[in-house]
Amino acid sequence: MGSLPRTLELFYDVLSPYSWLAFEVLCRYKNIWNVSLQLRPTLIAGIMKDSGNRPPALLPRKALYVKNDVRLLGQHLQVPIHLPKDFFFVVFEKGSLTAMRFLTVVKLEHPELLEKVSRELWMRIWSRDEDITEPQSILAAAEKAGMSTGQAQELLERVSTPQVKNQLKETTEAACKYGAFGLPVTVAHLDDETYMLFGSDRMELLAHLLGEKWMGPVPPAVTARL
Repeated sequence: MGSLPRTLELFYDVLSPYSWLAFEVLCRYKNIWNVSLQLRPTLIAGIMKDSGNRPPALLPRKALYVKNDVRLLGQHLQVPIHLPKDFFFVVFEKGSLTAMRFLTVVKLEHPELLEKVSRELWMRIWSRDEDITEPQSILAAAEKAGMSTGQAQELLERVSTPQVKNQLKETTEAACKYGAFGLPVTVAHLDDETYMLFGSDRMELLAHLLGEKWMGPVPPAVTARL
């Protein structure tokens, strides 16, 4: 009998393109490595506020670097990232609160659809430069992920309930307790040790900690096309 899967928690926000990169790589490896991947929708704005961190895009030189970095990483990791035309308005004005509350409801009620709905929201904002804040936008993403119109509408009506608000807050606080100062954060639970890894570029280190083989961002057994 083999050893039990090690738990990996991925804390992410669809407002973060680096979160999308980490998400796709971990989803490719979840059936290759002996792991149980737990997706944890989180609010990046809450983490930035709690940690006192500032978004890198607020500094002109960092903003230029991030735009080029995300584009190159998208090519390397085979994730179809295309930055929104009005990057600052999308990230700093529109935000992701409703989208992340919706993903919180999906995790509570239909966890089997969380991966697909998360991906569709990323595709909207970071690949097609489409809205993720309006109700119809969220419903369109949910339906494209395989949810019925009725299911999606029912979940959307719950995004402002105390249960959902509190769950998203608790998940964000959990990330902060692990030491998060941004997203994505991957938390690996290995025996008596817990490791918090920040960013999308720590997957080779994660493989080392797990004692698993790293075969690059697109392992041979996986089709990466999205």
